[in-house]
Amino acid sequence: MTIIDTPSPNFDERSLPITMIVLHYTGMQDAQSAIERLRDPEAKVSCHYLVAEDGTVLRMVDDDKRAWHAGRSHWRTIDDVNSASIGIEIVNPGHDWGYRPFPDEQIAAVIALVHDLKDRYAITRGNIVGHSDIAPARKRDPGELFPWGQLARLRLALPRPTRNLMDPMWTEAGFCLALERFGYDVTDRMAAIMAFQRRFRPELVDGEIDAECRMILLALLLPRPQGDD
Repeated sequence: MTIIDTPSPNFDERSLPITMIVLHYTGMQDAQSAIERLRDPEAKVSCHYLVAEDGTVLRMVDDDKRAWHAGRSHWRTIDDVNSASIGIEIVNPGHDWGYRPFPDEQIAAVIALVHDLKDRYAITRGNIVGHSDIAPARKRDPGELFPWGQLARLRLALPRPTRNLMDPMWTEAGFCLALERFGYDVTDRMAAIMAFQRRFRPELVDGEIDAECRMILLALLLPRPQGDD
């Protein structure tokens, strides 16, 4: 994998070890606009890597530095997600500019990059997440078109559970308690439910807790979720 250094000045020092990978889409009209913004000192945003639609990978901040990609966010016990994570921006116009499927060449490069980082920093599958997972009230990326299943089949993300599913019949409060235990910030319940659906049941993102959502979440809380064969 060839990586092109394209430095951004927007970083500072980490205060936590690297234990996470956060995937984003750029959400801008084109790649050049995104690159310029990520390198603009006034914008105060950045990422460690950017993956273009043709599979080109740019390194914008060194791994040992704290890039500014996550914003206000939370995952499991971590509130300073920027300090604990590697941020990967994937070029895509996003929901505001004509959201579209991610090209095969781009996903192949994302997979190679995530595989390398996961091995290098011993990152668990449960800590490879989307921006919407860590900031559900603010973000929708990388969105319901991102092929999490491809990553899961390579053990680069948690799978969507499909086997031996049981409905725990949780109330809404019970479901949200389980969602919080799994890792989400549930301060905005509807946003957290939709983020969970966008990640694990992307064909129907409606904010409604149904039997399928309850079964998927229960299975994810078990030691070895199985699915995405």
